[in-house]
Amino acid sequence: MRAVYFEQFKHLPVIATVPDPTPSPSGVVVKVEASGLCRSDWHGWMGHDSDVKLPHVPGHELAGIVVAVGAEVRNWKAGDRVTVPFVAGCGHCPECHSGHQHICDNQFQPGFTAWGSFAEYVALEYANGNLVRLPERMAFKTAASLGCRFITAFRAVVDQGRCRPGEWVAVHGCGGVGLSAIMIAASLGARVIAVDLTDEKLELARAMGAAVLINGSKVSNIVEAVRDVTGGGAHLSIDALGHSSTSYNSISNLRKRGRHVQVGLMLGDDANARVPMSRIISHELEIRGSHGMQAFRYGEMFRMIEAGLLHPEKLVGAEIALADAPAALAAMDRFAAKGVSVITKF
Repeated sequence: MRAVYFEQFKHLPVIATVPDPTPSPSGVVVKVEASGLCRSDWHGWMGHDSDVKLPHVPGHELAGIVVAVGAEVRNWKAGDRVTVPFVAGCGHCPECHSGHQHICDNQFQPGFTAWGSFAEYVALEYANGNLVRLPERMAFKTAASLGCRFITAFRAVVDQGRCRPGEWVAVHGCGGVGLSAIMIAASLGARVIAVDLTDEKLELARAMGAAVLINGSKVSNIVEAVRDVTGGGAHLSIDALGHSSTSYNSISNLRKRGRHVQVGLMLGDDANARVPMSRIISHELEIRGSHGMQAFRYGEMFRMIEAGLLHPEKLVGAEIALADAPAALAAMDRFAAKGVSVITKF
Protein backbone atom coordinates (compact mmCIF):
# COMPACT_ATOMS: atom_id res chain seq x y z
CA MET A 1 0.00 0.00 0.00
CA ARG A 2 1.00 3.67 -0.37
CA ALA A 3 1.60 5.62 2.83
CA VAL A 4 3.17 8.77 4.24
CA TYR A 5 6.38 7.47 5.81
CA PHE A 6 9.32 8.90 7.73
CA GLU A 7 12.46 7.38 9.24
CA GLN A 8 13.73 10.49 11.06
CA PHE A 9 11.95 13.10 13.13
CA LYS A 10 11.74 16.58 11.57
CA HIS A 11 12.79 15.27 8.14
CA LEU A 12 10.17 15.66 5.42
CA PRO A 13 8.15 12.43 5.07
CA VAL A 14 7.90 10.65 1.74
CA ILE A 15 5.25 8.63 -0.05
CA ALA A 16 6.42 5.02 0.17
CA THR A 17 5.11 1.57 -0.65
CA VAL A 18 4.91 -0.41 2.60
CA PRO A 19 3.41 -3.83 3.47
CA ASP A 20 -0.38 -4.06 3.76
CA PRO A 21 -1.52 -4.48 7.38
CA THR A 22 -3.20 -7.59 8.72
CA PRO A 23 -5.63 -7.69 11.66
CA SER A 24 -4.61 -8.93 15.09
CA PRO A 25 -7.05 -11.34 16.80
CA SER A 26 -8.83 -8.38 18.47
CA GLY A 27 -8.41 -5.93 15.61
CA VAL A 28 -9.60 -4.99 12.15
CA VAL A 29 -8.13 -3.52 9.00
CA VAL A 30 -9.90 -0.48 7.57
CA LYS A 31 -9.65 0.87 4.04
CA VAL A 32 -9.10 4.57 4.68
CA GLU A 33 -11.57 6.78 2.83
CA ALA A 34 -10.63 10.01 4.59
CA SER A 35 -8.01 11.10 7.14
CA GLY A 36 -7.73 14.50 8.78
CA LEU A 37 -4.48 16.37 9.33
CA CYS A 38 -4.06 17.43 12.94
CA ARG A 39 -1.41 19.35 14.86
CA SER A 40 -0.99 16.23 17.02
CA ASP A 41 0.38 14.53 13.90
CA TRP A 42 2.87 17.40 13.59
CA HIS A 43 3.94 16.92 17.21
CA GLY A 44 4.51 13.22 16.51
CA TRP A 45 6.61 14.00 13.43
CA MET A 46 8.64 16.51 15.43
CA GLY A 47 9.49 13.84 18.01
CA HIS A 48 7.49 15.43 20.85
CA ASP A 49 5.51 12.24 21.55
CA SER A 50 7.43 9.38 23.15
CA ASP A 51 4.94 6.81 21.80
CA VAL A 52 6.11 7.36 18.22
CA LYS A 53 8.77 4.81 17.22
CA LEU A 54 10.68 5.04 13.95
CA PRO A 55 10.07 4.29 11.14
CA HIS A 56 6.53 5.60 11.25
CA VAL A 57 3.29 6.28 9.37
CA PRO A 58 1.26 9.11 11.01
CA GLY A 59 -2.48 9.80 10.99
CA HIS A 60 -5.20 9.30 13.60
CA GLU A 61 -8.37 11.09 12.39
CA LEU A 62 -9.89 8.53 10.09
CA ALA A 63 -13.01 7.08 8.56
CA GLY A 64 -13.36 4.16 6.22
CA ILE A 65 -14.65 0.68 5.51
CA VAL A 66 -13.75 -2.50 7.37
CA VAL A 67 -12.06 -4.96 5.00
CA ALA A 68 -10.71 -7.64 7.39
CA VAL A 69 -11.49 -8.72 10.97
CA GLY A 70 -9.60 -10.70 13.60
CA ALA A 71 -10.77 -14.00 15.05
CA GLU A 72 -11.98 -12.42 18.32
CA VAL A 73 -13.96 -9.59 16.69
CA ARG A 74 -17.70 -10.10 17.23
CA ASN A 75 -19.30 -6.73 16.57
CA TRP A 76 -17.93 -5.84 13.14
CA LYS A 77 -17.70 -7.29 9.66
CA ALA A 78 -16.26 -6.43 6.28
CA GLY A 79 -18.21 -3.63 4.65
CA ASP A 80 -19.06 -1.72 7.84
CA ARG A 81 -18.58 2.07 7.64
CA VAL A 82 -16.67 3.12 10.73
CA THR A 83 -14.60 5.68 12.55
CA VAL A 84 -12.66 5.36 15.81
CA PRO A 85 -11.61 7.63 18.69
CA PHE A 86 -7.93 8.48 18.53
CA VAL A 87 -7.53 6.67 21.88
CA ALA A 88 -8.83 3.09 21.87
CA GLY A 89 -9.21 1.49 25.31
CA CYS A 90 -8.03 -2.06 26.00
CA GLY A 91 -11.28 -2.92 27.79
CA HIS A 92 -9.53 -4.62 30.72
CA CYS A 93 -7.77 -1.96 32.83
CA PRO A 94 -9.35 -0.04 35.76
CA GLU A 95 -9.92 3.07 33.63
CA CYS A 96 -11.78 1.09 30.96
CA HIS A 97 -13.89 -0.68 33.59
CA SER A 98 -14.85 2.72 35.03
CA GLY A 99 -15.94 4.03 31.62
CA HIS A 100 -12.85 6.14 30.93
CA GLN A 101 -11.53 4.30 27.89
CA HIS A 102 -10.07 7.53 26.51
CA ILE A 103 -7.40 7.50 29.25
CA CYS A 104 -6.85 3.72 29.18
CA ASP A 105 -3.72 2.44 30.92
CA ASN A 106 -2.89 0.31 27.84
CA GLN A 107 -4.31 2.51 25.13
CA PHE A 108 -3.93 2.02 21.39
CA GLN A 109 -3.50 5.19 19.34
CA PRO A 110 -3.32 4.91 15.55
CA GLY A 111 -0.57 7.16 14.28
CA PHE A 112 1.22 7.14 17.65
CA THR A 113 1.51 3.74 19.34
CA ALA A 114 1.18 2.11 15.90
CA TRP A 115 1.18 3.07 12.24
CA GLY A 116 -1.67 5.35 11.33
CA SER A 117 -4.11 6.42 8.66
CA PHE A 118 -2.01 8.49 6.24
CA ALA A 119 -2.18 5.36 4.13
CA GLU A 120 -4.52 3.32 2.00
CA TYR A 121 -5.19 0.90 4.88
CA VAL A 122 -4.81 1.02 8.66
CA ALA A 123 -4.89 -1.71 11.32
CA LEU A 124 -6.90 -0.89 14.45
CA GLU A 125 -6.72 -2.72 17.78
CA TYR A 126 -9.43 -3.42 20.39
CA ALA A 127 -12.11 -3.22 17.72
CA ASN A 128 -15.06 -4.67 19.68
CA GLY A 129 -15.24 -1.79 22.15
CA ASN A 130 -13.90 1.12 20.15
CA LEU A 131 -15.12 1.22 16.58
CA VAL A 132 -18.01 3.59 15.95
CA ARG A 133 -20.61 2.91 13.26
CA LEU A 134 -21.17 5.91 11.02
CA PRO A 135 -24.62 7.28 10.27
CA GLU A 136 -25.50 6.30 6.71
CA ARG A 137 -25.83 9.88 5.52
CA MET A 138 -22.51 11.08 7.00
CA ALA A 139 -19.75 11.64 4.46
CA PHE A 140 -16.38 10.05 5.17
CA LYS A 141 -14.63 13.44 5.10
CA THR A 142 -17.02 14.74 7.77
CA ALA A 143 -16.53 11.63 9.89
CA ALA A 144 -12.74 11.96 9.65
CA SER A 145 -12.96 15.54 10.92
CA LEU A 146 -14.63 14.24 14.10
CA GLY A 147 -11.84 11.84 15.01
CA CYS A 148 -9.69 14.00 17.27
CA ARG A 149 -10.52 17.67 17.33
CA PHE A 150 -14.31 17.56 17.28
CA ILE A 151 -14.71 14.76 19.81
CA THR A 152 -12.09 16.34 22.07
CA ALA A 153 -13.91 19.66 21.83
CA PHE A 154 -17.25 17.95 22.49
CA ARG A 155 -15.98 16.36 25.70
CA ALA A 156 -14.20 19.57 26.68
CA VAL A 157 -17.32 21.72 26.32
CA VAL A 158 -20.05 19.28 27.34
CA ASP A 159 -18.49 16.86 29.84
CA GLN A 160 -15.42 18.57 31.28
CA GLY A 161 -16.52 22.19 30.88
CA ARG A 162 -20.20 21.61 31.79
CA CYS A 163 -21.22 24.45 29.47
CA ARG A 164 -24.62 25.97 30.24
CA PRO A 165 -26.92 28.32 28.29
CA GLY A 166 -26.17 32.01 28.81
CA GLU A 167 -22.61 31.49 30.05
CA TRP A 168 -19.65 33.33 28.61
CA VAL A 169 -17.22 30.90 26.98
CA ALA A 170 -13.81 32.06 25.77
CA VAL A 171 -11.99 29.94 23.19
CA HIS A 172 -8.32 30.69 22.66
CA GLY A 173 -7.18 29.55 19.21
CA CYS A 174 -9.41 29.14 16.16
CA GLY A 175 -7.91 26.08 14.53
CA GLY A 176 -9.88 22.88 14.09
CA VAL A 177 -10.42 22.14 17.79
CA GLY A 178 -11.17 25.77 18.62
CA LEU A 179 -13.73 26.13 15.85
CA SER A 180 -15.30 22.86 16.98
CA ALA A 181 -15.53 24.13 20.56
CA ILE A 182 -17.09 27.39 19.37
CA MET A 183 -19.74 25.56 17.36
CA ILE A 184 -20.57 23.18 20.22
CA ALA A 185 -20.73 25.88 22.91
CA ALA A 186 -22.88 28.13 20.73
CA SER A 187 -25.25 25.24 20.02
CA LEU A 188 -25.74 24.88 23.78
CA GLY A 189 -26.78 28.52 24.12
CA ALA A 190 -23.50 29.96 25.40
CA ARG A 191 -22.14 33.36 24.41
CA VAL A 192 -18.81 32.57 22.81
CA ILE A 193 -15.72 34.77 22.57
CA ALA A 194 -13.20 33.70 19.91
CA VAL A 195 -9.57 34.72 20.39
CA ASP A 196 -7.01 34.41 17.61
CA LEU A 197 -4.30 36.39 15.85
CA THR A 198 -5.83 36.69 12.37
CA ASP A 199 -9.02 38.32 11.19
CA GLU A 200 -9.51 35.55 8.62
CA LYS A 201 -9.76 32.82 11.25
CA LEU A 202 -11.90 35.03 13.47
CA GLU A 203 -14.41 35.51 10.67
CA LEU A 204 -14.57 31.74 10.34
CA ALA A 205 -15.17 31.61 14.10
CA ARG A 206 -18.06 34.04 13.67
CA ALA A 207 -19.56 31.69 11.09
CA MET A 208 -19.35 28.89 13.67
CA GLY A 209 -21.31 30.91 16.21
CA ALA A 210 -18.88 33.20 18.02
CA ALA A 211 -20.59 36.31 19.36
CA VAL A 212 -17.42 38.31 20.11
CA LEU A 213 -14.12 38.32 18.23
CA ILE A 214 -10.81 39.36 19.80
CA ASN A 215 -7.73 39.69 17.63
CA GLY A 216 -4.79 39.19 19.99
CA SER A 217 -2.42 40.96 17.59
CA LYS A 218 -4.48 44.15 17.84
CA VAL A 219 -5.26 44.42 21.56
CA SER A 220 -2.71 45.20 24.24
CA ASN A 221 -4.12 42.82 26.85
CA ILE A 222 -6.23 39.79 25.88
CA VAL A 223 -7.15 38.97 29.47
CA GLU A 224 -8.51 42.45 30.13
CA ALA A 225 -10.36 42.45 26.81
CA VAL A 226 -12.20 39.25 27.78
CA ARG A 227 -12.99 40.56 31.27
CA ASP A 228 -14.32 43.81 29.86
CA VAL A 229 -16.70 42.24 27.37
CA THR A 230 -17.97 39.67 29.89
CA GLY A 231 -18.35 42.01 32.84
CA GLY A 232 -15.85 40.19 35.04
CA GLY A 233 -14.52 37.20 33.14
CA ALA A 234 -15.55 34.05 31.31
CA HIS A 235 -17.44 31.28 33.10
CA LEU A 236 -15.65 28.71 30.97
CA SER A 237 -12.43 29.17 29.03
CA ILE A 238 -10.66 26.77 26.70
CA ASP A 239 -7.10 26.77 25.46
CA ALA A 240 -7.58 25.13 22.07
CA LEU A 241 -4.06 25.86 20.84
CA GLY A 242 -1.65 24.46 23.41
CA HIS A 243 0.88 27.18 24.18
CA SER A 244 2.17 28.66 27.42
CA SER A 245 0.70 32.09 26.60
CA THR A 246 -2.76 30.88 25.54
CA SER A 247 -3.00 28.57 28.53
CA TYR A 248 -2.02 31.37 30.91
CA ASN A 249 -4.48 33.80 29.31
CA SER A 250 -7.29 31.25 29.37
CA ILE A 251 -6.91 30.71 33.11
CA SER A 252 -6.38 34.40 33.85
CA ASN A 253 -9.49 35.60 31.97
CA LEU A 254 -11.87 33.56 34.14
CA ARG A 255 -14.28 35.07 36.62
CA LYS A 256 -14.31 33.76 40.19
CA ARG A 257 -15.07 30.02 40.33
CA GLY A 258 -14.61 29.83 36.58
CA ARG A 259 -13.57 26.68 34.71
CA HIS A 260 -10.54 26.28 32.46
CA VAL A 261 -10.22 23.26 30.15
CA GLN A 262 -6.86 22.54 28.56
CA VAL A 263 -7.42 20.98 25.15
CA GLY A 264 -4.38 21.99 23.11
CA LEU A 265 -1.44 19.65 23.73
CA MET A 266 1.34 21.16 25.85
CA LEU A 267 4.46 19.50 24.50
CA GLY A 268 8.06 20.43 23.89
CA ASP A 269 8.99 23.76 25.51
CA ASP A 270 5.38 24.23 26.70
CA ALA A 271 5.13 20.94 28.61
CA ASN A 272 5.70 22.61 31.98
CA ALA A 273 4.10 25.99 31.38
CA ARG A 274 3.56 28.37 34.30
CA VAL A 275 0.08 29.04 35.63
CA PRO A 276 -1.32 31.95 37.71
CA MET A 277 -1.49 29.82 40.86
CA SER A 278 -2.34 32.65 43.23
CA ARG A 279 -5.43 33.47 41.15
CA ILE A 280 -6.37 29.78 40.91
CA ILE A 281 -6.37 29.60 44.71
CA SER A 282 -7.96 32.94 45.58
CA HIS A 283 -10.68 32.71 42.92
CA GLU A 284 -11.32 28.98 43.40
CA LEU A 285 -10.75 28.29 39.73
CA GLU A 286 -11.23 24.82 38.30
CA ILE A 287 -8.59 23.41 35.96
CA ARG A 288 -9.30 20.33 33.86
CA GLY A 289 -7.72 18.54 30.94
CA SER A 290 -9.58 16.99 28.03
CA HIS A 291 -8.08 14.16 25.99
CA GLY A 292 -10.40 12.66 23.42
CA MET A 293 -13.73 10.99 24.12
CA GLN A 294 -15.06 7.49 24.69
CA ALA A 295 -16.68 5.61 21.80
CA PHE A 296 -19.97 5.25 23.71
CA ARG A 297 -20.33 9.06 23.88
CA TYR A 298 -20.52 9.43 20.10
CA GLY A 299 -24.25 8.70 20.27
CA GLU A 300 -25.16 12.02 21.86
CA MET A 301 -22.94 13.89 19.43
CA PHE A 302 -24.50 12.10 16.44
CA ARG A 303 -27.99 12.94 17.74
CA MET A 304 -27.08 16.63 17.89
CA ILE A 305 -25.68 16.44 14.35
CA GLU A 306 -28.77 14.66 13.02
CA ALA A 307 -31.00 17.22 14.77
CA GLY A 308 -29.23 20.03 12.94
CA LEU A 309 -27.67 21.51 16.08
CA LEU A 310 -24.10 20.76 15.01
CA HIS A 311 -22.61 21.02 11.53
CA PRO A 312 -19.11 19.52 11.57
CA GLU A 313 -19.05 19.46 7.77
CA LYS A 314 -18.58 23.24 7.92
CA LEU A 315 -15.18 22.69 9.54
CA VAL A 316 -13.77 20.77 6.59
CA GLY A 317 -11.36 23.02 4.73
CA ALA A 318 -9.03 21.75 2.05
CA GLU A 319 -9.42 18.27 0.58
CA ILE A 320 -5.99 17.02 -0.45
CA ALA A 321 -4.35 13.95 -1.96
CA LEU A 322 -2.10 11.57 -0.04
CA ALA A 323 0.82 12.88 -2.09
CA ASP A 324 0.20 16.38 -0.70
CA ALA A 325 0.18 15.27 2.93
CA PRO A 326 3.95 15.41 3.69
CA ALA A 327 4.20 19.10 2.82
CA ALA A 328 0.90 19.88 4.56
CA LEU A 329 2.07 18.10 7.70
CA ALA A 330 5.37 19.97 7.78
CA ALA A 331 3.55 23.30 7.37
CA MET A 332 1.27 22.86 10.38
CA ASP A 333 3.57 24.85 12.67
CA ARG A 334 2.57 27.97 10.70
CA PHE A 335 -1.16 27.62 11.54
CA ALA A 336 -2.06 28.79 8.04
CA ALA A 337 -4.80 26.28 7.21
CA LYS A 338 -8.43 27.31 7.59
CA GLY A 339 -10.58 24.62 9.14
CA VAL A 340 -9.67 20.94 8.95
CA SER A 341 -7.60 19.68 6.00
CA VAL A 342 -8.63 16.14 5.03
CA ILE A 343 -6.93 13.56 2.81
CA THR A 344 -9.62 12.22 0.51
CA LYS A 345 -7.60 11.05 -2.51
CA PHE A 346 -5.42 7.97 -1.99
